[in-house]
Amino acid sequence: MKVYKTVGMMSGTSLDGLDLAYCHIWKDKDKWAFEIKCTDSVSYDQKMEKELKDSIHLPAEKLLQLHNTYGTWLGEKAHSFITDNNLEVDFIASHGHTSHHRPELGLTFQLGSGQHLANASQKKVICDFRSNDLALGGQGAPLVPIGDRLIFGAYDFCLNLGGISNISFEVKDRRIAYDIGLANMILNYITRKIDLNYDKDGNMARSGEINTSMLNELNNLKYYLLPYPKSIGYEWFLEEVVPIVENTDDTIENLLHTSIHHICEKIAQQVSLNANKQKQRLFITGGGALNSFLIETLKQKLDPKIEVVVPDKQLIEFKEALVFALMGVLREEREINILKTVTGAKRDSSSGVIFLPN
Repeated sequence: MKVYKTVGMMSGTSLDGLDLAYCHIWKDKDKWAFEIKCTDSVSYDQKMEKELKDSIHLPAEKLLQLHNTYGTWLGEKAHSFITDNNLEVDFIASHGHTSHHRPELGLTFQLGSGQHLANASQKKVICDFRSNDLALGGQGAPLVPIGDRLIFGAYDFCLNLGGISNISFEVKDRRIAYDIGLANMILNYITRKIDLNYDKDGNMARSGEINTSMLNELNNLKYYLLPYPKSIGYEWFLEEVVPIVENTDDTIENLLHTSIHHICEKIAQQVSLNANKQKQRLFITGGGALNSFLIETLKQKLDPKIEVVVPDKQLIEFKEALVFALMGVLREEREINILKTVTGAKRDSSSGVIFLPN
């Protein structure tokens, strides 16, 4: 089988920027293999970060305008990445940036027009991976579990700590995955109150104390009672979580400390519910894996039989971009890249829309 040479692109709910990963992906004895050859992260300037964050409130015309301009911006960044590193590329696989996610209404929207991206990069583009799953009655999320199954299947649990925490694991040869709840979204919201993008290593959180009232409110959010498949988006965060943070009169350190305890309690709860009696391994990626206080707190709350595995920094930061590159390859091969057991759709699908440059 040929080696696919592809650029995976990801912008997450934590709004910390665009991740690009140039990957070689191939099949080796019926198993998928990969090599991340080079990577880059592009931070958003204040204007773009605000535009993306506020896009949920835009009228339709303005939203579509941003969809196009952001698509062009993505294409320009991809073009620079490819030319600066002299890369040979078959196609770009782009997640885009989620502005709206309301699966209960059958809708999701990822900013970043595929045609504008293709034209600006002058490369074939595969994007819009979620819409088809929504059309099939699914949540359109989470998507990364296909990568967990195909390339990280040696681990019992795969946990991603992006803006949102999500987990995936196998139960009797069925991949199960869902959004657990909060992760960096709440932490970054709190630090931005003092013009900090994030709390490095969780040092501010470490120096705080638990606010019991806030912890109880977070722990009692109704979302946690829902059965899977389930997923959340920025709308849920604005409606359900922001009021709790804003109505809690406490120090930034205490707000962060309390939030981390909440995040870790909910993760530990889900791992415990789904773990068997043997020693098992929990593989953690996403920006939250770099927060040493969060990881320490999680280890304290987990059963000792659960071994926490945090990989190297490149995989922590670029696993999602890698998986979107893989999803693009699977789309090219017309193989399944979205699992109904994860999203709740009527059937598995090979999703993603293809755009050619003009």
